[in-house]
Amino acid sequence: MLNSATGTMATVAQDIKQYTADDIRAIKAEAVSEAKKAVAKFLAEWTESTGGNEYGEPMYCGFAWTNIYNIKGNTKLGKAFKAAGIEKDYSGAYSIWDPAEHRGQSMDAKEVGAQACADVSVSMALLRIWVAEQTNRKRFANVWK
Repeated sequence: MLNSATGTMATVAQDIKQYTADDIRAIKAEAVSEAKKAVAKFLAEWTESTGGNEYGEPMYCGFAWTNIYNIKGNTKLGKAFKAAGIEKDYSGAYSIWDPAEHRGQSMDAKEVGAQACADVSVSMALLRIWVAEQTNRKRFANVWK
């Protein structure tokens, strides 16, 4: 749960149904922070190992996001997700689009950020998480809790 004195995550609730909007905001903030760090590390390592290019990132264009499944919107938890600013997508999952907020087009970088977001979310017990990417066809990588 969120430690209101420090604004950081303390012990995570054993029952996800007890999470409040503040708890979910804190988990999302931690996940986004880790996603940004992961993308920065990936791009630095990529540039060092390849010498980089004029765009500063791999030239494989696409999108990536993190989906959180099995939460009904009409439950206390679903309402907490909505209050925390996480909306459902067309598949019915709560979706965090481009969690690293990477302003490039590299799907490789976006995928690294989405995976880091999912890793934090799973460690915070946010049920079933998928990292999804899209180019001309969809590819999925699963992370399960």
